[in-house]
Amino acid sequence: MTGASSESTQATQAIEAVFRIESARIIAGVTRIVRDVGIAEELAQDALVAALEQWPESGVPDKPGAWLMATAKHRAIDLVRRKETYARKLAEVGRALTETSPPEYSEDPAEDIDDDLLRLIFTACHPVLSTEARAALTLRLLGGLTTQEIARAFLAPEPTVAQRIVRAKRALAKADVPFEVPYGADRAARLDSVLEVIYLIFNEGYSATAGDDLVRPALCEDALRLARVLAGLMPKEPEVHGLAALLEFQASRIPARTGPDGEPVLLADQNRAKWNRLLLRRGVEALHRAGHGPYSLQAAIAACHTQAVRYEDTDWATIATLYGRLMALAPSPVIELNRAVAISMSQGPAAALPLVDALADEPALKGYHLLPSVRGDLLERLGRAAEARAEFERAATQTHNARERDLLLERAARCVSE
Repeated sequence: MTGASSESTQATQAIEAVFRIESARIIAGVTRIVRDVGIAEELAQDALVAALEQWPESGVPDKPGAWLMATAKHRAIDLVRRKETYARKLAEVGRALTETSPPEYSEDPAEDIDDDLLRLIFTACHPVLSTEARAALTLRLLGGLTTQEIARAFLAPEPTVAQRIVRAKRALAKADVPFEVPYGADRAARLDSVLEVIYLIFNEGYSATAGDDLVRPALCEDALRLARVLAGLMPKEPEVHGLAALLEFQASRIPARTGPDGEPVLLADQNRAKWNRLLLRRGVEALHRAGHGPYSLQAAIAACHTQAVRYEDTDWATIATLYGRLMALAPSPVIELNRAVAISMSQGPAAALPLVDALADEPALKGYHLLPSVRGDLLERLGRAAEARAEFERAATQTHNARERDLLLERAARCVSE
């Protein structure tokens, strides 16, 4: 019984892992059939339930993603068949889908724009939705994030985000939004939201808000791929290239961000030889085509880090200046916190501490673990070990990522020993 139970547990874990990776593609593929992202998500969940029922007995298929896609599409076709109003669509679409094998998904970032994932993100970013709803819905559908994770990404209350997602699905269905990549003025109008969503998806992958892993590479890969596709689709849009450059630079560091056991490695301690040189070159190429918008400025900041052979060689003064320009263009307490870090490195912790203290009452940073974490770092560098320990311990209670919590508690303990 113990062996059977162990096999069942392993199958369940495999199912959850595969679904986390493949859910966006499954939802996108099904949306092309049913033309309703809410229904598509439900059908994708149905496929997950079917896998949970069958795989522990039959074993995990050789191509689990294709199995989930086929199951979801067959259920979608059955649903279409049951609706008389979809008879013509069934004749045109359903027959072809039932007679062909599930598509194999290319990992080529230069894939043609006729891409279900890209259609899905533009559909979810339709102007009928608010900016917040567009981003939350796309993170849910393409990123596979839970409502709690999206709330953490937005620094917003979880019930608020849950309502945004529910209302967004209803609004898209009511407006009968077409499942397509828009053109002309409509595409330009939705671009800002699309860029924001891609950026948030990447950030969740780069520094997971919850769970046992610091990095979720699949999310980073999806975001990076979408950014590259957009850059090819809109070559004359500087901010598209700015975002692509930023993500290339950030993704280049992923191999050095964690140690052998998955523990976080701070930027100062990273082995820069592990940084991906191909991604760095791609970042530089994209930055040459970027402009002066928020993503382009962040890419320029990332470039400053990559140009330093050693951490000690980092041009923190330039980084602080760039954060100042970014703050003037797109004010945010998170940006100001990052500017304070750069100032602490260029002018010393005493110059930055008042800037961090001024953010203590910011509503958007309530419960944001990086605020006490940064303050703890500044206090530690100022020799105020007891106060630093308290800040690190407070930050550890606010993070939902197990790896980050361990690191913060380790830093708190180090303050005790010092």
